[in-house]
Parts: sequence; structure tokens; C-alpha cells
Amino acid sequence: MNHIDMKNIGLTEEFIQEANKYKDLYIGRITSQYKNGYKVITSNGELSAEISGKFRHNVKSLSEYPAVGDFVLVDRTNHSQGNGIIHHVLTRKSAFERKVAGNTTDTQVVAANIDTIFICMSLNNDFNLRRLERYLSIAWDSSAIPVIVLTKSDLCNDIDVKLKEVASIAFGVDVLVTTSISNDGYRSLQKYLSSGKTLAFIGSSGVGKSTLINCLLGQSLLDTSEIRSDDKGRHTTTRRDLIILPNLGVVIDTPGMRELGIISADLTKSFADIDELASKCRFSDCTHKSEPNCAVQQAINDQILSVDRLESYWKLKKETKYDGLNSRMIEKEKINEMFHSMGGMKNARKYIKEKSRNKGK
Repeated sequence: MNHIDMKNIGLTEEFIQEANKYKDLYIGRITSQYKNGYKVITSNGELSAEISGKFRHNVKSLSEYPAVGDFVLVDRTNHSQGNGIIHHVLTRKSAFERKVAGNTTDTQVVAANIDTIFICMSLNNDFNLRRLERYLSIAWDSSAIPVIVLTKSDLCNDIDVKLKEVASIAFGVDVLVTTSISNDGYRSLQKYLSSGKTLAFIGSSGVGKSTLINCLLGQSLLDTSEIRSDDKGRHTTTRRDLIILPNLGVVIDTPGMRELGIISADLTKSFADIDELASKCRFSDCTHKSEPNCAVQQAINDQILSVDRLESYWKLKKETKYDGLNSRMIEKEKINEMFHSMGGMKNARKYIKEKSRNKGK
């Protein structure tokens, strides 16, 4: 059996230290998720696994179940005595999450422990700025770094116009342009690959995620299909898969997502322009609707900001748990969440002060 370099697939000292708290268990990483189980890669290769009865009993929400990209603790590293049993999920350093379809507030973890999220969008009829804003808002909230990958440039007649549109909403985000008809179309993605790093490909069906991954792999490992004549993507990838690149980390392919329901989003980064304008409004709690001396409405009048973008901001804000909060209140809310177990904001300030004092000694 081949020995797997676990550090190449993202295993860090932090995960190892956390795993050391548990005895007689082995570290693995979830590579695939099925209806009744998982595939887990360990230092001795891949095995099928299922969660323990105790784990299942203690789970309170869907997001607590193992997801592709999670580092987990299993009771074995090979198949010699049947399926492995997953006992723990190690603390995620990042997670791309979306709201489960329907009225439920459940969260589905699309991929975990990602370093870079490639948000893929084709430059034909799939192109949609409002959807891109949604993807960026969730990506920034995930703690991973988003990169926009515009595919199928050979099918676009007004590429400069579309690039300007993307630049107007993609603050601080790399934008790559690729084509499926040239073997060199994927080369701009290669610089993000390196040992220990995890890249995830996110986007609608048929935009070319699997084609790009095949190019990076140098082989046709994943099934692909072109967009149909009506320009809607066929569902090729039906489950999430983690694929190892020798000495270059791992990539995660995800199913195409028609809808991307938001539970939590970082609008301070994806709408940095509105945030910057809002800081110049006369009132700190300005809703940017009818208040006097509103810098956001002035920007719309001056055609610096589009009405569509402001409406998109309002819509996403309403969907998230931060509805009704301004950027300063959102930051306070985030810190309260981070330090919830320590008593919220009051103890967060105390903790930060003590840390600063100790640094000075």
C-alpha cells in the first residue's frame, strides 16, 4: 500500500496537536461523501468509513457532520477488518457553507479546510454579477481566500466590458481568465498550487470546473460535459471529491449549485465600496434609503455606484443574520461569536489587553 504524505494534503501541526488529545485513533481526511458513508485518506491509503453511533447521537446540526476536506479521527488506517469508524472531526480552519434548500436554517458545509476558493463563472449566459456577489460574500466569510475564474473566454465577444464589470465588484480579489479550447487556458491557476494547500472549485453546473481540474491533473480523471445548446449546464459532478496532486496539495471539485442560500456572509469585504461610502454618511445608522446627506445615495446620483449593486447589498444583508446591523455592529457581533465561550465582548477586550500586556514583558 502506498504511503500518503499527509502534510502535502494539508495536515498541519495544529491538527496534529488537537489529535494528540485522543488516544488510539488515527488522522484521516475526508475525500468523498456518500449517502451512507465516507471515503477517508490516511497515511496508509484510502478506506471507507462511517461515523460512530456516539458521534451520530451527539450531533446537533447538519454542519457538525464530517464534510469533504475535514480532518477526522478514525479507528484504523486500512480495510483489513472492515470499514473504519469516524469518532471526531478536528476543528475546521475554514468552511464554505450554504443554507440548505427550503425553509430550514440548517447549514451544509460544501468543503472544509480550504486555502483558496476558485469561484468559476463562464463568460457566456452563465455570467451574472449578482450571483458573483453572493459567492464572494460567502467565500470571504469562509476564512479562505476567493479567486474569480472566468471560463470559456472563447465564447465571449465583449470580454473587456465583462472584466470591467467584475472589477467593479471584486475588490482585493484576483481575477483569472481561461479558455477551454487551449491547453494553456489553465496555466494562470497553477501558481496557486503548492504542497499542503487546498483549493476548492465552486460554481454553477457546466462552467468548466472539472475541465480545469483535469488540465491541472494532466489527465481526464473527472467526467465533463459541455453546456447544452440552451446554455444550461449538465450536472456532471454529483458529489464533492478531494483529489491529491503529488507535491502540489489537493483540489476539491464540488457539484454545480443552482441556488446558494446564505446563512452567514462577510459583506464588509464583498461590498467594501458601499462600506467605505457609508462611513461618510451623516448618520452612523444610515439605511441609505431616505436620510439626508447619505453618501451612498449621492454615489448613485453621481453614477459611481449602481442601483442594482445597492439592492443586491440590501438583499444579501436581509438574508444573513446581520440584517439591520451596520459594519461596526457586524464586527462587534463577530467578535462576540468568537469569544462566546469566554463571555462575549467584555471578556474579549480583557483577553486582548492581557495579551498585549504579556507581549510587553
